[in-house]
Amino acid sequence: MFTGIIQATGIIKNINSHDKGSVITFQSSAFDFSQIKIGDSIAVNGVCLTVISFDKDFFVADLSQETLNCTSYKDAFEGKVVNMESALKLNQGIDGHLVSGHVDGIAKINDKYQEGESFRFQIEAPAELRKYIAKKGSVTLDGISLTVNNINEKEFNVNIVPHTLENTNLSSLEIGDKLNIEVDMIARYVEQLTKA
Repeated sequence: MFTGIIQATGIIKNINSHDKGSVITFQSSAFDFSQIKIGDSIAVNGVCLTVISFDKDFFVADLSQETLNCTSYKDAFEGKVVNMESALKLNQGIDGHLVSGHVDGIAKINDKYQEGESFRFQIEAPAELRKYIAKKGSVTLDGISLTVNNINEKEFNVNIVPHTLENTNLSSLEIGDKLNIEVDMIARYVEQLTKA
């Protein structure tokens, strides 16, 4: 589990593709690798990945073809800026919301514009996920816990404050770029309970 509070940004240093997926190296001089061990989970752009090797400023993860197909990693490239968060510990507070690291789909930035000191991002979510997105509810975009401001039939928007913009990959993204989206798990459980 994660919180959606990004601890550091990094880059995709290397992509080694094979017939069953890719082995990707993620590098960051800002992420704290001192407490990491083999087998730990790190969310990178919202995707829960398992550490298979690491050093003082990078770690390596094996991404299956299923993960590549279901996330924005299918269009990954070396040098791409990514968000990083280590797994939630039981003695740690939750500043964002509970995030599983299991991406539900791929969203797209339809618009991005400045409002005062902040930026407004207009996001198009996959049709099958829109029912889980509620005004003032939580959503995770590329691993970032965000609050939904407004929604319409096809889009929702989020307000990005300067701190979030400066400390995540959002500052490097433009209109048309893709984002991993994870909807609030509470909405999914509510749906399951009402069906039952």
